[in-house]
Formats: sequence, C-alpha cells, structure tokens
Amino acid sequence: MVLIFLLFSSVSAICGNDLYVGTAEANITPDLPVALNGQFYLRIAHTARTPLLANIVAIESRDGERSLEQTIFVSCDLVSIPQILTDLVRKQVQPQIPELNVKKIILSATHTHTSPVMESDFSEIILYDIPKQGVSQPNDYQQLFAKRVTEAIVKAWIARKPGSVTWGLTSATIAHNRRVVYTDGTAKMYGNTNLPEFQNFEGYEDHDVNTLFFWNKTGKLIATSIEVPCPAQEVEKDTVIDADYWHSVRVSLKKRFGSGLLVMGWIGAAGDQSPHLMYRRGAEERMRNLDKLSRVDAITKRIVHAVGEAYETVKNDRHTDVILTHKVEMITLPMRIVTEAEYKDSKSVSDETAAQIAANPKASEKMYGKMVWFGNIVKRYEMQKTNPNPTYDTEIHVIRLGDVAVCTNQFELFTDFGIRIQARSKALQNFVVQLAGPGTYLPTTKAVGGGGYSAVCQSNLVGPEGGQMLVEKTLELINSVW
Repeated sequence: MVLIFLLFSSVSAICGNDLYVGTAEANITPDLPVALNGQFYLRIAHTARTPLLANIVAIESRDGERSLEQTIFVSCDLVSIPQILTDLVRKQVQPQIPELNVKKIILSATHTHTSPVMESDFSEIILYDIPKQGVSQPNDYQQLFAKRVTEAIVKAWIARKPGSVTWGLTSATIAHNRRVVYTDGTAKMYGNTNLPEFQNFEGYEDHDVNTLFFWNKTGKLIATSIEVPCPAQEVEKDTVIDADYWHSVRVSLKKRFGSGLLVMGWIGAAGDQSPHLMYRRGAEERMRNLDKLSRVDAITKRIVHAVGEAYETVKNDRHTDVILTHKVEMITLPMRIVTEAEYKDSKSVSDETAAQIAANPKASEKMYGKMVWFGNIVKRYEMQKTNPNPTYDTEIHVIRLGDVAVCTNQFELFTDFGIRIQARSKALQNFVVQLAGPGTYLPTTKAVGGGGYSAVCQSNLVGPEGGQMLVEKTLELINSVW
C-alpha cells in the first residue's frame, strides 16, 4: 500500500496539476511633491510624467479543490525594495488571505531612478536630507505603498481562475556593459571610451528577453512577464516621476493585446549594465532621428518586437497542467571586508564633506549623500573590530513553473553571475530576477580588481565570494526541483 502511494505521488508530481492565475494592478504613484531616489543628490519631483505601478500575478496549482503550491509576483516601478516594504505587505496580506504562505509573495523593482525615496529613519543608510515640510515623507509613502499593493494582491488572489501558461526566449539589444577598462587595469562606470587608454568593456552583455505568457480558460491573453537584463534608468536624472521604459512597453503591449493585459517587468542580472550607449552614439542617433524615435521609444520598440516574436512562436504551446514548485530560503553570505586603507580614505572624505556642509548648509542637497556613503564604511570598519567575520542574511526564491525556473535575489547582480546560473541550471529556460529586495551591487572578482563605482566597498555589502555562494545556492535549489 505504501509503495502504491509513493508511486502515485511521484506520477502526480511529474504530470503537473491544474494552473490557476489571477492578476491585478496597483497605482503606487506617490503624493507630490516628493524626493526622488537613485542619485547622490536631492531631487524633488513636483509632477508625474507617467504613473508608477505595481503589477501582480498570483499563481496557484491545484489537485481538484486542494491547493498544492502558491506564488505571487509583484513587480514595482521603484529603485529597489527596502525590507520594510516587503514586511509591511506580507503582514497586511496575512489576515486577509490566511491560507496563503506570505513568504511566497515576491516584490521586485524595475530600478527606475525617477521614483520616490522609500527609506525610513531606521534604514541602514539614508542618502538624502529630505525637508520635513512641504514634501511627502518616506514613512508616508511606505504606508501608501503597502495599502495599495496589499489591496491589489488580495484582488489578484480572489480573481484567480483556471488558466494556461507558456514561455518564450527571444533577444533585443537593450543593455550595454557600462564598465570601461583602461590599459592600467583600472575600470570606471561610464568611463570615456574615446581615449588611447581605452581597452575594452569589462564583462558580458546579455541580450536575452525571457517571457511568460498567461491565458484564461477562454483563451484570452491576460498577463505577460518580461525579463530584460537591463535596469530601467534611461531617464534617470530627470526631476519628475517616471516609470522609465516600462511605461511605454506596457502601453504598447496593451494596444496590441487589449487594455486588460497585465504587463509585469523583471530586471535580469544587470549590476554592470545600463541602457545608456557607451560608443557609436552618433550612428544610433541618426537612425532614431530618421525613425522619429526618442531613446525610450527605441528601447520600447525593441522589447515589444521581441515579446511579439516570442508570442507568435509559442502561442499554440499552452500548458494547463504544469508543475509549480516554490522554494524560499534565507541564506547567509559573507560581507565584504573593509580594509584599513579603505577605512582611512572613506573617513577622510566623509569628514571633509561633513565640514563643507557645516560651513555651507545649502551644500547639503548636493553633498549629503556623499558624506553618508563614505561614512557608512567608517561604521562598518568599526563594527569589524568586534565582529571580524561579518555576515549578511538575504532571501532568495526559486520557482519551477513547467520547464522554466524563476530565481530571485536582492542585489544589483553583475551579469556574469546570472550567466553562471543559466549555464549550469537543469531548467530548460531561466529567469534570473534581481532587485527582489534592498539592492546594493554584487560585483565579480574582475570588477573588484578594476575598482570604480559599483565595485568599490562603498557600493557593496557582499563581495565576489558571496556572489559565487549565491550562485551555488540558487543552482542547488533549482536542480533540486528538476
């Protein structure tokens, strides 16, 4: 009898189960005016060029009426997801959906630099000296965000109905490696390539566009999840609220497939990537001008074309009885050690900047972030005196959905780490989703050797050793469900 039960269980797991899908959209545009996140200087937005959205897909597998597994994806037009946002949402969802394991709610960010500052006064570091009057405060935005996203998650969960899914892989040139290497071995983010000393770009560029498509029982396309290994920061220095290229991607896809389509954007491993051109700018500008397109328009056109190509190829390969497995783990990684030389340099810069602000308080808007950025290294070095081997706990998720794996991490993960996961995974296709958490760059050994912003200790909580541990643990979870 036991043997029969075990055989039946194995066959059930292999064959998959009925898929249920629900979707919802939350408007997470802040009250204005508001301080913007993503640069080292204070920017106050008084207008919104586009709305900011949180797009939600709730997925459940069932055996008859019995729920087997659950996953809720929430993609947000934000720079990152501070832990307090995840905690608030999960806490508020739990009493409203008691049957849901709220640890399986995944919030991720598209990394738009024209979104609000979210940190509270209890954050590890706060880069902005935000006026207390006349500007929406981060604590207020946290509550607004949690309320609206919770309501949308509940709506998506209630709306789930039998559906089908498939997956596609195409390509589009969106990302460009932004770390320039020179003959002396140093590297610089957005470094000048028009120099005799220019040698090469430091790492790989990933031009894959991974796509999931979801249909309802009647065959209507209701949602798509699109993973592009490039942060949404084409308009990053503007002083207005803007969802960057994801807004126009959503608008374009809704025009084609219907206004009810839910478009969820994911950023793949892209810590060393950006949409900004690093060379041949003139040639591309000529082509855009002839085509009457802005840079955002050009990016949108490429993504929409890639998604449309995938759709036409896979639209008749729909699956209703897929395997859904969701694993979530809190893993411990070694923190990057701050050296004595790094401590001394950081203390010097922090003290000097603090003195300049004290002498001229108006300089705070431009210099406060620099003071805090370097000052945090001083704090970390002092903490190392009592804890010489500091560690950092971070949450990762691995979801098997049919033949694909979706794995998440909190970092701005350098692309090479994402390629390591994809190259060794047992899954047919892999979505490596970054910024499902508070962010911070996670560089490769090569990048640390070259230095420069994104690879120096001020940019990192975790270094290359921890990055490889993240890769290995992610692969262990992926391969365990295949």
